[in-house]
Amino acid sequence: MTRKETLERAAECVCTQREQDYGAPENNFALIAELWESYLRRIVPAHVCLRPMDVAIMMALLKIARIGTGTQTEDSFVDLAGYAACAAELAGQEQNQ
Repeated sequence: MTRKETLERAAECVCTQREQDYGAPENNFALIAELWESYLRRIVPAHVCLRPMDVAIMMALLKIARIGTGTQTEDSFVDLAGYAACAAELAGQEQNQ
């Protein structure tokens, strides 16, 4: 798969069907951040505050870890590109606030 094909598939995932199926990524990441914070506060003796952008970055790290095992699929790279795009958009939104 070429880089253009990877990016096109990632755009299709985060801007069309998956958004229709699961809602806007930023809303989903905000909910995940709340759930992860709740979990982490129970096991880490410190205050934890996660932003939706942190979730996108950590999901990208998950994909990087999977790729690093040597068992990657094309979808792993597509998902990684999609998470990076979501993180970039969220970072831009944070800067504009």
